[in-house]
Amino acid sequence: MRIVGPTVWSTLALTVRADGSSDFELVGASSFPRHWIYDQACRLAAKTGLIDFRSWYAQASPEHSPWGDEESPAIVTAVETAMERDLSLLIVGTDPPFMKLLPGETLVEQGAPGEELFLLFDGVLAVERDGETIADVGPGAILGEMALLQGGRRTATLRAVTACRVAVVPSDRVDRRRLEELAGSRKQEGEGQGGHSSQGP
Repeated sequence: MRIVGPTVWSTLALTVRADGSSDFELVGASSFPRHWIYDQACRLAAKTGLIDFRSWYAQASPEHSPWGDEESPAIVTAVETAMERDLSLLIVGTDPPFMKLLPGETLVEQGAPGEELFLLFDGVLAVERDGETIADVGPGAILGEMALLQGGRRTATLRAVTACRVAVVPSDRVDRRRLEELAGSRKQEGEGQGGHSSQGP
């Protein structure tokens, strides 16, 4: 009898230019576990946005991998900020309820009242403003702070791109000062990108 453990891999593409600059791309990855990519300064540079344990456990093998000439495209999402990671720990500490979304389902609608903050645990959400997708966010993203800080109306629609698991935090459990800091940092990022902030409905 031979026992072979499920195969895990990450496929990276590296482009090195004559001037010494370089870029990388996460081309593919096994569907479990989540993959974290760090740069030469040990900073988190990219991560996969979806984990699928059941498919990986049932199918992962040398035949279903790059060694068997079969790749699994990776869903790559933006890396959350250090402040978001700190807020995530605070949110988890409140023992929040969770909700699940199927692909295509809506978490919140632009213009709707909102009194909750959200922490995306797993999956990818599209951030839509005025019918246009302005960003895709992945695990670790804090969402919904703008509604809490600016009159309780959602500034964007959040729609599931993949199956998602989201923690829901009532406003009375939220540290408002930390939220204001997060909103301020996103505003600065938006101004640096031509005035478009990517998150925070």
